[in-house]
Amino acid sequence: MRRILIKNAQLVNEGKITTSDVLIAGKKIVKIENNISQTDADIQIIDAEGKYLIPGIIDDQVHFREPGLTHKATISSESKAAVAGGITSFIEMPNTSPQATTQELLEDKFEIASNTSYANYSFMFGGTNDNLEELLKTDPKNVAAIKLFLGSSTGNMLVDNEETLEKIFSSTKMLIAVHCEDEKTIQANLAKAKATYGDNIPVAMHPIIRSEEACYISSSKAIALAKKTGARLHVFHLSTAKETALFRNDIPLEEKQITAEVCIHHLWFDDSYYTEKGTLIKWNPAVKTKQDKAGLWKALLDDRIDVIATDHAPHTLEEKTQVYTKAPSGGPLVQHALLAMFQKVKEGKITVEKMVEKMCHNPAKLFQIEKRGFIKEGYFADLVLVDTNTSQQITKKNILYKCGWSPFEGETFNTIITHTFVNGNLIYHQGEFNETLKGMRLTFSR
Repeated sequence: MRRILIKNAQLVNEGKITTSDVLIAGKKIVKIENNISQTDADIQIIDAEGKYLIPGIIDDQVHFREPGLTHKATISSESKAAVAGGITSFIEMPNTSPQATTQELLEDKFEIASNTSYANYSFMFGGTNDNLEELLKTDPKNVAAIKLFLGSSTGNMLVDNEETLEKIFSSTKMLIAVHCEDEKTIQANLAKAKATYGDNIPVAMHPIIRSEEACYISSSKAIALAKKTGARLHVFHLSTAKETALFRNDIPLEEKQITAEVCIHHLWFDDSYYTEKGTLIKWNPAVKTKQDKAGLWKALLDDRIDVIATDHAPHTLEEKTQVYTKAPSGGPLVQHALLAMFQKVKEGKITVEKMVEKMCHNPAKLFQIEKRGFIKEGYFADLVLVDTNTSQQITKKNILYKCGWSPFEGETFNTIITHTFVNGNLIYHQGEFNETLKGMRLTFSR
């Protein structure tokens, strides 16, 4: 059995940083001690002195575009970028082409990932106005969650029939993850902007069109319905300070029926960046004001927001640089999310321990992922070594996304990821990949 010994690491786990050695045998962590001695010549020893060792990041919201949209990205290309960014497990969304709204189409995506994904993977089943019977066939032990678009959907995935929504919330015990923006409010705001500007709407209007009101109306309705029906609800990508008041922090995460996520771009950018970045930072929900960003940080740190994710959603540069009404929303983030958060650690915005809680521990708890998200004996060895004393600039030459661009292009981060282990395998090491090994399907203790 292959064995790897990581020595002298600054191990970050469950709110503590300790100097520890970690022994990996096969896919699992088998020993964590201060000084593990090994005389076996076959063991691979990695000296991690001066580096942080953290659990692999679990990204609970990505769009890897396969099947059907592979000119933008593939599961292979984006999972490779993710592993280089310290993300060892991802949960992908159903709005591909075709959309994953039947069990057969969902399993087709699992089959693709089993052959091509560098990281561990799961996928969400997509709810629509008319697929409740199919939705209820979803296996809670093998599928991450149900995804509902309550605004800003593609194809027929906008679930806007209130009777159907209540049936879904009442009928499934699975976690329901939602995109919350009120479509009527958005369309009314868009019509006003078009009347003034035509197709040449300034991108700075985006957070006015996809407004605080649109977000709050939708998220508050979803939360009220969850409370009425007892559904397990997870609200994706909060973008406003106002919404954070809808969530609680007076009970442990494990006891929460309603949880929330914030994404990297809403913690990093605000509306002052539209002048420089333009449609490259056009996301749904929109990047909003500095006050909203401050409110999101406050809620993240006081535990009203439970998870940090990316909502990685690549488009080609040609698509993104069209006029506002034609430029799609979304951008690539998985390769640089952890680096961006370590930058915020250096700025004193968040501690390493809190960052690991929000990006590793809490996604594992929230989705009840089996034996991942922590550095523990008996757990899968999904691990990341991070050097916070080396800088790198993000350029086109080192971007791994298939789309070839990043909203962080030109940014210098004072951190690099040196090693990423997936299921005990060293998949990424200082720019080099082991392309012979693939990730595993996530399973859930439900």
